[in-house]
Amino acid sequence: MDGLAALQERLQHSFRDPRLLQRALTHRSFSADHNERLEFLGDSVLSLAVSSLLFERLGSMPEGDLSRVRANLVKQDTLHRLAVELELEGAINLGEGEAKSGGHKRPSILADALEALIGAVHLDAGYEVAEQLVHRLYRNIDVNPGMTQTAKDPKTELQEWLQGRKMKLPVYRIAGTLGAAHKQTFDIECEIADLGVIEHGIGGSRRAGEQAAAAAALLTLRSKAK
Repeated sequence: MDGLAALQERLQHSFRDPRLLQRALTHRSFSADHNERLEFLGDSVLSLAVSSLLFERLGSMPEGDLSRVRANLVKQDTLHRLAVELELEGAINLGEGEAKSGGHKRPSILADALEALIGAVHLDAGYEVAEQLVHRLYRNIDVNPGMTQTAKDPKTELQEWLQGRKMKLPVYRIAGTLGAAHKQTFDIECEIADLGVIEHGIGGSRRAGEQAAAAAALLTLRSKAK
């Protein structure tokens, strides 16, 4: 059994369109046909699927606490752990420089690839199948109310700040990238349309850049509130 066939067996999903699987496992350092758009889609699918999981398991908890538990479950550390369990390290296509620098084991690359895989399954077979995949991935994780004690990350804190004021959620965009393909940093823009606020954050991955942009937006909002 080849590597991709074995991965599909672990996912319990056989792709009708194998190109989606290949793209989900391709880092931008390897090819222009890379996984970032699938990662973007997978991020949203993952959030909704985890939300439904929490609604089933912790349905009596208030919305704010559910948001904090969800943030704990979709953070990079958790996704990295799930990616390792799926044995994604050997399946990701990386450029030579990224591979030499240990990219196959980098948590951000593995977490992003897992999100891209979720997005690929959604396109290949629909949301319900993707949701079932997410629920299988999380079946061995002890989802419990104590997860609310984890410190909030900036994206979660910003989201709760806006939701508490009945405002639209922020929109994150890649404004630019810096550096060689195997050592890129991302310039992420965070826009809060209701308030006309746009802030930027720089990070070694899209996820890290979004957190930095959210932190900058929170500083702006707090200074305006004084």
